Amino acid sequence: MNKGCGKYIPFTPVHIPDRQWPSKVITKPPVWCSVDLRDGNQALIDPMNLEEKLEYFKTLIDIGFKEIEVGFPSASETEYEILRTLIERDLIPDDVTIQVLVQCREHLIKKTFEAIDGAKNVIVHFYNSTSTLQRKVVFKTDMDGVTDIAVKGALLIKKLTDELKTQKDVNIRFEYSPESYSGTEPDNAVKICEEVMDALDITADNKIILNLPATVEGSTPNGYADQIEYFCRHLKNRENAIISLHPHNDRGTGVAAAELGLLAGADRIEGTLFGNGERTGNVDIVTLALNMYTQGIDPGLDFSDINKIKDMFERTTKMPVDPRKPYAGELVFTAFSGSHQDAINKGKQYMRDSGTDYWEVPYLPIDPADVGREYEPIIRINSQSGKGGVAYIMQEFGFNMPKAMHPEFSKIVQKVCDEKGKELQKEEVFSLFEEEYRNVCGPYKLLNHKFSEEKEEHEMLTKVHFIGTLKYGDDKPQVIEGTGSGPIEAFFSAIATVGITGYKFLDYSEHAIAVGADAKACSYIHLLNPDGQEVFGIGISHNINYASIKGILCAVNRCQPNTVREKQIPIFSK
Repeated sequence: MNKGCGKYIPFTPVHIPDRQWPSKVITKPPVWCSVDLRDGNQALIDPMNLEEKLEYFKTLIDIGFKEIEVGFPSASETEYEILRTLIERDLIPDDVTIQVLVQCREHLIKKTFEAIDGAKNVIVHFYNSTSTLQRKVVFKTDMDGVTDIAVKGALLIKKLTDELKTQKDVNIRFEYSPESYSGTEPDNAVKICEEVMDALDITADNKIILNLPATVEGSTPNGYADQIEYFCRHLKNRENAIISLHPHNDRGTGVAAAELGLLAGADRIEGTLFGNGERTGNVDIVTLALNMYTQGIDPGLDFSDINKIKDMFERTTKMPVDPRKPYAGELVFTAFSGSHQDAINKGKQYMRDSGTDYWEVPYLPIDPADVGREYEPIIRINSQSGKGGVAYIMQEFGFNMPKAMHPEFSKIVQKVCDEKGKELQKEEVFSLFEEEYRNVCGPYKLLNHKFSEEKEEHEMLTKVHFIGTLKYGDDKPQVIEGTGSGPIEAFFSAIATVGITGYKFLDYSEHAIAVGADAKACSYIHLLNPDGQEVFGIGISHNINYASIKGILCAVNRCQPNTVREKQIPIFSK
C-alpha cells in the first residue's frame, strides 16, 4: 500500500503567520441550517417519501431550526413536490426560512422560482464548482470561465427576485457557494464571491450568505480554519456577508473543522442530524451543538429527547445511528471498564454529597438526563467490568453491598461472563446474587431458634442466650445452645458445640431493603473461614437478629463442599 502514496497531491497550506483563530473560543452558537431534506436525503439508499419528509421537517421545527434546506426543486418532481406541499398546506412557520438549492443554470433557476411561489421567507442558494481539480477535469475552463457562470446566475436570480417582489409579499435572501471551496485557491475564492456580491447589489441591510463548503475534506481541521480566516480577512465589505460553513467528513474531522472554522470567523453552519450525507457524510449538528452545550453555551437547539429524534431519524432514513455516536449512541453513556464504573459511581456520590451546581462526573462529559437518557444503562457488565460496576447494578435491586464484599461477588460475575463470552444483563447479575447468597440453605439448616436475655449477678451484665435446633444434611437434628454479649456471639458459641469452629468474625453491616410496614433487614456477615479465606453471607428477615444468624449460616454453608441451594427464588423477590 505504501508504494502508491506518492500519487496523491498534498494540501497546500494557506500562509497566515499571524493567524488569530487559535487563541479564540466559541462563546455563542452559530446560525444553524439543516440540510437533512436535501443533502441528507440525496445520500440515502432509499430516499424518503413525502410523508417521511413531512415528519422529518416537523421534527426539525420542533428542535428549533429556523433555516431548513428543503430540496433541489428543479432537479426532480419529488424534490419539487415536498416544497409545494409545505407551501400549499401552510406548514412553514412564519419565523422559519426555507432554503432551496440550484445550480447556476438558467432553466434550473427559473424552475426554482416557480417552485417557491407562495412562500414567505426563502433563501435561494445557488452554486457552481470552483476548485482547481473541477476546473481542470470537469469543466475544462479557467477561473474567469467559472466566475462568468456564477455572475450570470447571480444576475438572473436578482432579476427574478425583483420581479417576484413586485407581485408577492415575499422575503428572499441570497446564498452563494463556491462549491469545493476547500480545493479552491484562496484568492480565487475571494474574487468570485466579490463578483457575485456586486452582481446582487449586496449591502449591510441586504446581506448575502457566502457558504464555504469543504465539499471534499482535504486537510487537517486547522488547514480549513486557515482558509476561513484568510477569506474573512480579504473579502471586501466583509460586514455585508454572513460566512457559512458546510463541512463534509471525508477525513473524519468534520466536527473539528466546523468548530475551528467558527473560531476563524464563520457565522453559520450547514449540516445534518447525526451527520448523514454523501460519502462519509456532512457535519453532525447533534454532536456540534451538544459539544457547545457541555461548555455552558445554549446552542439554541433542543435535543432534550435525543432518543425520540434518533427513532424518527432511523425510521425515516432507514439508516442506523452508530452505538458509539456521540451523545446519541446506545453505548455512549455505558461503562464496561471497572475503573470507569468505579469513577462514575464516585462522581455521582460526590454530586449527591457536595450539592455542587456543576456536573462533575468522571468519564461523562454531559448529564445523560439532559438529553433524555436514563442512568440505568450507564453501568453494564462484561468480563472487563470491575467490582464497582457490579455493586452499582445491585443497588438498583435494593442491595447496598459493603465495599469489602465487592471483590468476592465481582469475581463470581466475571467468571460467568468469561464462560458465556458476552455481556450480562442486569437481571442476570441479580440472579447470580440470588443463587450465590440467597438460595443457600444447606447442608446446615436451622429448624427453630430462640433468643433470651440473662443477667449475670456478679458482673452486673446482660448476656444473650441462644437455643435452637440445627440439622446437618440427613443427620439427626441437634439442639444447640450458646451465650454471648450479643446475638452474633451467642450464635457462634452455640454452633461451636457441634463442631463448627475456626471461623473468625470480621465485620457486619445491615440496611433495610423495603420501606413501611413490610421493611426487612438485610444483614451482611463477613467471616474468615478455617482456611484463612474471607467469605460473605447474607440474611434477610423482618427480625434483625434472625437476619444476622441467617447471614452467618449462609457464609458457613458457602464454605461446605456439599452446599445445598433452594430452587431459584423468583427474580426481584426481596
